[in-house]
Amino acid sequence: MRRLRTALGAVVAALSLALAAACSSGGSAQAGGGPTSGVTITMWTRAGTQSQTQALIDAYNASHSNHVVLTVYPNEQYPAKIASAAGAHALPDIFTSDVVFAPNYVSQGLWADVTDQFDALPFKNDVVPSFIKAGTSNGRLYAVPHALDLSVLYYNKALYRQAGLDPSKPPTTLAQYAAQARTVAKLGGQIHGSYEGGNCGGCVEFTVWPSIWADGGQVMNSGGTQSYIDSPQAQAVFQIYRGMFADGTMAPGAKQEDGTTWLGALQSGDIGIAPGPFSWYPLLLQKGLDMGVAPIPGVNGGSSTFIGGDVAGISSTSSHEAAAWDFLSWTLGDQAQVNVIAKDHEVIARTDLAQNQYALADPNVVTVNGLLAKGQTPYALNFNATYNDPQSPWTTTLRGALFGPDLTQALSSGQTAITASLQQQ
Repeated sequence: MRRLRTALGAVVAALSLALAAACSSGGSAQAGGGPTSGVTITMWTRAGTQSQTQALIDAYNASHSNHVVLTVYPNEQYPAKIASAAGAHALPDIFTSDVVFAPNYVSQGLWADVTDQFDALPFKNDVVPSFIKAGTSNGRLYAVPHALDLSVLYYNKALYRQAGLDPSKPPTTLAQYAAQARTVAKLGGQIHGSYEGGNCGGCVEFTVWPSIWADGGQVMNSGGTQSYIDSPQAQAVFQIYRGMFADGTMAPGAKQEDGTTWLGALQSGDIGIAPGPFSWYPLLLQKGLDMGVAPIPGVNGGSSTFIGGDVAGISSTSSHEAAAWDFLSWTLGDQAQVNVIAKDHEVIARTDLAQNQYALADPNVVTVNGLLAKGQTPYALNFNATYNDPQSPWTTTLRGALFGPDLTQALSSGQTAITASLQQQ
């Protein structure tokens, strides 16, 4: 998974002092100074978003007098690199971040304020709202969407036909999802009904939380300081997943899946239906699979999606703020969103461009673009240590909820432990 968040809680915690030291570098500065043309702009990103970032840069460099130079770091090294560079006041002009880390970087003052520039964009109200929230603090904006990914349901149309299911009728409730998965599982042999990252906090939050949201529930409060995982909606959602693991509908490897072989399971062509990132879509097509894409439903119907990916901001120490904003604002414009991002089957950041010519050529892309306005991106300063780290209280909670002796107790004790972690400074 290109944008799957890696387990970096220990690294981030160890470098918190360096980040705090960077706060004195002028994080409250407002972007806008410096020349606007003929400028070399430095930019950093992680390997997970390299291809899309480079495509945007190539298109921008070919049509502007400015020149963006990209440096890419391995996913697992990237947060440490940002922290050390921040402590040394040596950040590039622009750097990207996993959206769930954005609130922490904003709080440390690592990005410049771009509120006024963003407000001047004619399409500002059409930019995916959950990412804008992640880059906002006290009503001021510091980072904008850069590379998006959404969680969706994939279903193998060939296996559906073989099992006697109608590929034109994907599930619209979580119970239907489980029922269709069980029907495919009856084919036997190497064929299995579904798959999930049963030992992967990032995987389960990305694919299971949307069902809770679809039913009107929340996993935590808007400030990211209180867990709501012990809710009736979460109880109902986990009960269905728990049943699919218990009766063998899930493939055997799903219980211990930590995310490393998650994509490969679907690429095998032996899984009937399973949730996953939309960024997998081109990779599944390359395998020659006839895949349908549907929204992730709730127990009671409706649908939602986890909007993940990366944001980008101008570092608070940049001396090329105006030129850097010229690039960032261009990446959100029609030309970049349609003729670079949509053309490459990536998820766009503009709800008003959902019906572009490239999307209309593929009904699956139209389905995904329609989820942008109702998806969510969770917000919490201590997100990584609470949810993504393999030793996080969320990982313990989901394991107990899916495989432990008592679902109710697992979610109840988990809510207490998750809240305590969210409130750690």
